[in-house]
Amino acid sequence: MKIAIWTVTRGAVRSALKIKEKNSLADVYSLKKFQSEETLQMDNFTETLNTNFKKYDVHIFIMATGIVVRKIANLLETKDVDPAVLVIDEGMRFVISLLSGHLGGANDFAEVLKGQLGLVPIITTSSDVTGKIAVDTLSQKLNSDLESLEAAKRVTALIVDGKNVELQLPKNICPENPEGVVIVSNREKIETVQIYPRNLVIGLGCRRGILKEQVYEFLIETLKKHNLSYKSIKHFATVDLKADEAGLIELAKELGKDLKIISRDEILKVENMFEGSDFVKKEIGVRAVSEPCAYLSSSKDGKFIEMKAKKDGMTISIYEERFIYEKR
Repeated sequence: MKIAIWTVTRGAVRSALKIKEKNSLADVYSLKKFQSEETLQMDNFTETLNTNFKKYDVHIFIMATGIVVRKIANLLETKDVDPAVLVIDEGMRFVISLLSGHLGGANDFAEVLKGQLGLVPIITTSSDVTGKIAVDTLSQKLNSDLESLEAAKRVTALIVDGKNVELQLPKNICPENPEGVVIVSNREKIETVQIYPRNLVIGLGCRRGILKEQVYEFLIETLKKHNLSYKSIKHFATVDLKADEAGLIELAKELGKDLKIISRDEILKVENMFEGSDFVKKEIGVRAVSEPCAYLSSSKDGKFIEMKAKKDGMTISIYEERFIYEKR
């Protein structure tokens, strides 16, 4: 987690350094005129903030809330991508969760600062102050993706309003992810929202020079074959020889997923677990790529849904990790 602490007064710098003592990797920004060797110096607060806003997961401002609102207003996009924003008074009494309380984690970090420095958290999200969990918070705690922010908002409104909302989890109730749901209710309209667990590890192998579009088309085709959503992809994995393969790098970037690189030395230790190819062994020194890469980069607690799909010089393997709430 990358944290930035913003100050514009000398007193705020002193307070910021107290926070940094508890969060050593945080960057503290201060104006050059204060000449602090422990901070990142800035000539212009607004310009520096504009340049660095998207580079951090959490922003802590030690200044007036009004200043913060005006400075970040034109930097905001949507709640699923905006970073957490907190405001602390210079006297270090209160910490306000100002933005991205749920998905960005501002509410949780306010509680962290309470534990570290005794600050009083100011949290205004209705689900939190009423002791009820919001759908986007549930999604975050399950390390999952939401089907729709709007649907999540509608279902959360029902929760806050005290309506009956059922939580259905893949199998700590049944052994598999459900593909159908029967709802028994006398309500004419029932709000639903799906949460996608990020528990699919995708192993990739390909010929040199493959295009991003080719891999994407094959990926979606393979996922559809198993009725799987790309939203549940945790990360991609490939062999070290493909670390610079532009098509794979661009695909991972476009879908917002990491591309993990697995060395051939690691693969050699497990290659006998998988059906391999003498030709591949002769070419790169290991008998298989997509399957061992998926397995080695996973939690190793799950199963393969697709061992190895092949098409036009590409291979895709899908390893499904056990969902955190699924019974063994």
